Amino acid sequence: MSSTPHDPFYSSPFGPFYRRHTPYMVQPEYRIYEMNKRLQSRTEDSDNLWWDAFATEFFEDDATLTLSFCLEDGPKRYTIGRTLIPRYFSTVFEGGVTDLYYILKHSKESYHNSSITVDCDQCAMVTQHGKPMFTKVCTEGRLILEFAFDDLMRIKTWHFTIRQYRELVPRSILAVHAQDPQVLDQLSKNITRMGLTNFTLNYLRLCVILEPMQELMSRHKTYNLSPRDCLKTCLFQKWQRMVAPPAEPTRQPTTKRRKRKNSTSLTSNSSAGNNANSAGSKRRTPAASLGLSSQVPNREAIGKALSVVQSSLTRVSVHCRFPKPLTALTESGIEKHPAEGPTALSEVPKGSTSKARIALI
Repeated sequence: MSSTPHDPFYSSPFGPFYRRHTPYMVQPEYRIYEMNKRLQSRTEDSDNLWWDAFATEFFEDDATLTLSFCLEDGPKRYTIGRTLIPRYFSTVFEGGVTDLYYILKHSKESYHNSSITVDCDQCAMVTQHGKPMFTKVCTEGRLILEFAFDDLMRIKTWHFTIRQYRELVPRSILAVHAQDPQVLDQLSKNITRMGLTNFTLNYLRLCVILEPMQELMSRHKTYNLSPRDCLKTCLFQKWQRMVAPPAEPTRQPTTKRRKRKNSTSLTSNSSAGNNANSAGSKRRTPAASLGLSSQVPNREAIGKALSVVQSSLTRVSVHCRFPKPLTALTESGIEKHPAEGPTALSEVPKGSTSKARIALI
């Protein structure tokens, strides 16, 4: 009897070291499979409550759904919020669709801290139409989904970019109406635009108006105000947010650095000399900090200086005219006569400058 090889990681459920496997989260693609099954369980009697429950099960409270495609008049991009998502899926069935499901091929998953992103470049939205005739529509494009990384794993963002679509009609219907040119002409016409019915396109156009009005609707439902009062309050609050100045960042108070005291080993003379030098440097600091342009006197400063000189000269008793400019007194109290040159000097006693009469030629 051959014995099975011993597995070191095997733990018998009857042994003392038995451990259960840690539960693992469901793959994001399986959530799309569950959504397809829920859409197939829809009945004709499904009301708004059923669609709200459907959106609550698969979409987050702040989820957004975006559709991008190109029509005859140019590219289109529609984005709707969580409150309008249930109505979007219901309009698909109101346009004559009896079945709706999504097929993901070769999708790529990327895990982040709080979300899981699924990028599928080969996504197909398949719809079965029962009216005006039995037709199968395959809408192909790129689907990017962002799931919440939690136990519920609901969709946060849904972005479907439509590239092309195909409308398939059974051969049996063509064989029955092969002899009727009018029916064949009707069968040759498309019943959708880029894979979307007219009901869905009209609803997306309406969402362009409804999406900005979600704040007004929620305020009306909460405070039971009239539409005009809701609009006034919303506009007033937005105006307050625009006028209010931005909050200034708080500045930290600058701490002054304390100066180091002189060492006790210095003598009193040296400390006094240092203090004198520092005082002199303090006096010189403002002048040194001034620029060259600030040191040049202007006309106003010169006029003030002249007025001071004139007021001091009036105190000197002068008994003659001043045909010629005054000469400056030297330190020895001797005045020069400009007419006689450097040799003609007249002695003026020191200390009697204010009382002496100035002799001029």
